[in-house]
Amino acid sequence: MSVPHRVPPPAPPSAEVRRAGPAPTGDPARLRARAWVAVVLLGLVGQMAWTVENIYLNLFVYDTVTDDPTVIATMVAASAATATLATLLLGALSDRLGRRRAFIAGGYLLWGVCTAAFGFLTVGALDGVAPVANAVLLTVIAVIALDCLMSFLGSGANDAAFQAWVTDVTRPANRGRVEAVLAIMPLLAMLVIFGGFDGLARAGDWRTFFLVIGAVMAVAGVAAWFLVRESPALVRNDAGYLRAVVHGLLPSAMRANPRLYLALAAWSVWGVSTQVFLPYLVIYLQRYLEVEGYALVLATVLVTASVVSVACGRVIDRVGKVRFVLPAAAVYGTGLLLMFLARGTLPVIGAGIVMMSGFMLVLAPLGALVRDHTPPGRAGHVQGLRMVFAILVPMLVGPYLGAAVISNAGETYQDLGVVRQVPTPGIFLMALAVLAFIVVPVLALRRRDGRADA
Repeated sequence: MSVPHRVPPPAPPSAEVRRAGPAPTGDPARLRARAWVAVVLLGLVGQMAWTVENIYLNLFVYDTVTDDPTVIATMVAASAATATLATLLLGALSDRLGRRRAFIAGGYLLWGVCTAAFGFLTVGALDGVAPVANAVLLTVIAVIALDCLMSFLGSGANDAAFQAWVTDVTRPANRGRVEAVLAIMPLLAMLVIFGGFDGLARAGDWRTFFLVIGAVMAVAGVAAWFLVRESPALVRNDAGYLRAVVHGLLPSAMRANPRLYLALAAWSVWGVSTQVFLPYLVIYLQRYLEVEGYALVLATVLVTASVVSVACGRVIDRVGKVRFVLPAAAVYGTGLLLMFLARGTLPVIGAGIVMMSGFMLVLAPLGALVRDHTPPGRAGHVQGLRMVFAILVPMLVGPYLGAAVISNAGETYQDLGVVRQVPTPGIFLMALAVLAFIVVPVLALRRRDGRADA
């Protein structure tokens, strides 16, 4: 378990920072039931939205617009840049206002409306505006633009406000458990989407698919208004707004918080590794491995990996977050290697369980470390930094590495006479090569701590 005296105490309020209310009392390791409900509901629905964007939106473009992997990589990169900007701007604003609830509730509601709008965006809807070739280009541009708007709204609600709120209401003593639960949300979200809505995508009923998901997100936004309560320990930052936005990008901030930036650097390496293969994963299962029941395969993998992640939550707190990262990365790396080798349904299930378990086990301690080393008054701003390191850099680099592997492999198939490119197992080897670099920031963090404990 983390050692309390090794966590730096909050700085006293200054001219720039003041508390919104008295600090909470009671067991520091206990989170109230209302907070747990909000964490689970908003964490799950938010990740459902990101699953739609990061996986199904790519599949939507691949099936209905173009099979060019560079288009998918460009869409992912543009979305990541927009999401990062939104989190920096809105995270700093929520710090300054000392409010999270309005950003969360309103953001989720608008996020859902924007997601539903994809159901009305097709090449067919634009072929009356321009010739077929230009209609495809216009559709690509429209999809990327709408994706950027969706990312702005979603990141403001989820990555800026919700994640900052989680930092507000948790403590070092319970963050391993909370992060373990949040870490499984991407897996559970994929399970829900695959199990409940994949049939719509496979049938090409994209309008219903996006409308239903959008409605779920909007309802979650309404529920958030009643579930989320501002933390009485919320620290307001009264520094100038623009100064607050860029604060974390300054060398002085990095020198003042080296552990925070080392944890973010490790997260960035993990993120690049995941983005090498994740945007192409469903396409790989469908088109290269030709796994017909890929939804069942993914369901089995995700449920098992989720159980492993939650079971290890207390272990992370007990063993120490920094000490836990490299063994978890070794599990993840082993899974990547097994996925490269796996052929057939059962081998893919086994390899996928190892890979996705490691995937989540790396994320949980890194997320908790970032929260532990968040300076007082800057929880929202740190979510912007997290987006730079964990989203922007990975999504700018990872998908293009994956696209390069796919393009150079030259694997194709024919669909109604049209030759289409297919993702190949090489994407998992590339992801493994990137993951190896996580050793550098993690060892530096361990040396900085003096002990393998966080």
